[in-house]
Amino acid sequence: MKVLGIIPSRFGSSRFPGKPLIEIKGKTMIQRVYERSQKSDLLDDLVVATDDERIYQHVKKFGGKAVMTSSEHQSGTDRCKEAMEKTKGDFDVVINIQGDEPFIDPSQITDVANCFKDESTDIATLVKKVHHVDKLFNPSMVKVVINNRDQAMYFSRSVIPNLYGVPQNEWTEQYEFLEHVGIYGYTKKALKEITQLPISSLEVHEKLEQLRWLENGYTVKVAYTDVESEPIDTVEDFERILKRMD
Repeated sequence: MKVLGIIPSRFGSSRFPGKPLIEIKGKTMIQRVYERSQKSDLLDDLVVATDDERIYQHVKKFGGKAVMTSSEHQSGTDRCKEAMEKTKGDFDVVINIQGDEPFIDPSQITDVANCFKDESTDIATLVKKVHHVDKLFNPSMVKVVINNRDQAMYFSRSVIPNLYGVPQNEWTEQYEFLEHVGIYGYTKKALKEITQLPISSLEVHEKLEQLRWLENGYTVKVAYTDVESEPIDTVEDFERILKRMD
């Protein structure tokens, strides 16, 4: 099984423009993501997929691989599909690595790649247990329920499942809620197909792309992680991480 890691990276961001090139203790965010991703022992190749010449040139300068992609893509998945087609090599699996997690744990990439040892897997992702009830009701944290084969049945910004008759402050004591961790893997075939699917009704209402895949019958295998993610979405996130590193 040959695995290609792709890091989608856009310069434009409504909340934090130019964040791939911000410096974190001497290295840019995109360089940190790239170098940590390289440590996964299951990646056969790794590229940054960008629509910005500044990011492209920066990646080449620090010795990484990059491909230019369209600025019209609506999602990282679409960008990954184009990048896969522009990268030399016959790959079986593509891992979509978040470009805003400068401290990504390489084991998470490996965990996603290992899901494809199950030949029924079309798409793979990660989940982790929710330990604090206050996090459950934050719509920014996506929840997921899975079946007995460790396949996702549904993703939601709402709390799922609803524990009927149980006081909300006891919910995490009564049930193992799962948070979705936003890293994806796809078979080459699935990646080509899902980027051709029309936007689905559930996707429109939940604002979750992965619901389009479930509605169209694709299997989404999940693996468990206990690693806490530290994405940089805002300037405040960046400042908090800098303080922690001092």
